Amino acid sequence: MVIYLILLSLVLSGLRLINQYERGIILTLGRYSNTRDPGLTWIFPVIQRMIKVDIRIVTSSIPQQEVITKDNVPVGINAVVYFRVSNSEKAILEIEDFSKAVKEYAQATLRDVIGGVELDDLLAERTKIAEEISKVVGGATKNWGVDIVDIKIQDIELPADMKRVMAKQAESERERRAVIIRSAGEFSAAEKLAQAAERLSKVPVGMSLRTLATIEKINPDPSKTVIFALPVEILDGIKSLSEHLKIKK
Repeated sequence: MVIYLILLSLVLSGLRLINQYERGIILTLGRYSNTRDPGLTWIFPVIQRMIKVDIRIVTSSIPQQEVITKDNVPVGINAVVYFRVSNSEKAILEIEDFSKAVKEYAQATLRDVIGGVELDDLLAERTKIAEEISKVVGGATKNWGVDIVDIKIQDIELPADMKRVMAKQAESERERRAVIIRSAGEFSAAEKLAQAAERLSKVPVGMSLRTLATIEKINPDPSKTVIFALPVEILDGIKSLSEHLKIKK
């Protein structure tokens, strides 16, 4: 009876449950034996030990750190790295703490890559730089049985004086664009006026009619007298227009 109780206790103490998102690394007397798949499994107590490895995608934040760009501008950068275990055996046997190693390696690579680019390139090509960092980190972590899914640069903190300079630069750029737009509008208006003047000049009384229409739109104060100095050509045109109207009557 006692033997049965000992055997039952041995069996129960050796039962292990592996979740769907885990893999079980079995060490027998300290040596790697095999890898167990999800489900209920059993190991020999005392002699064997099981280490569970989570194979889901892990998100690890890289805290903000100050990095000097190629053009000697100090910037504060933080990022996030996404990785997953692709080879459970290597992740346990090849490196002590793969999660910590991935984070620190990504942090060091971030500093190296950012230090080789200028500030303008960093701001304009953030995604491309993140892909370069991911490629470098992934090449190293592959030997650890870890795949880098993605690396994202989250925030780029600029010095206060640099922010002011960039704000003035942006304002100057907006003013430059406004001047160009106004100039283009004035140029287009001048072309239209030139076309209109050319067309009016082809009509004998065209300019006279235009002048009369302009005078009609003026609504001066009744208490004031407005004197117009009209060129002789305008007066001749008005005279021709009057004669033309008389002939029609």
